[in-house]
Amino acid sequence: MDSDTFVYTTYIRTTPDELWKALTDPALTRRYWGVAFESEWTPGAPMVWDEGGRRTADPEQVVLAAEPGRLLSYTWHTFTPVWAEAVGLDGEAYARLARERRSRVSFTIEPSGDTVKLTVAHGDLEPDGIIKGLIGEGWPALVSSLKSLLETGEELPEPPR
Repeated sequence: MDSDTFVYTTYIRTTPDELWKALTDPALTRRYWGVAFESEWTPGAPMVWDEGGRRTADPEQVVLAAEPGRLLSYTWHTFTPVWAEAVGLDGEAYARLARERRSRVSFTIEPSGDTVKLTVAHGDLEPDGIIKGLIGEGWPALVSSLKSLLETGEELPEPPR
């Protein structure tokens, strides 16, 4: 992959349909991610991110691809001052982040014996951007919690910030 893309792959003891549900069902995403998504999960459909009552909506925040049990892709969320304050990002870092181009994430789901191979590719990143650093730590923790939820029924505790 290009240097503007972060890629993370794991194997989860689940089915493609259960993994799809965990990526799209607001009750499940809230458990391991802390975010509930509002979307129709069709290409071009808008996405609203709800993080503890902080709702982020933007016309450029959309589903790019949606093939249940196979592929999900969408543009990354808009960064707002309210979001930056909630995650403890200082004003200078927020200003730099807000100037970065909008990135996109893809989840590729592939059956692999009794497991499912999940590849997360977060691309269109600024090479020296703030988001690249944030997701480099965020995706491994998030995918680990997703894996735990699907395999044991319990998500991991949120890592300290």
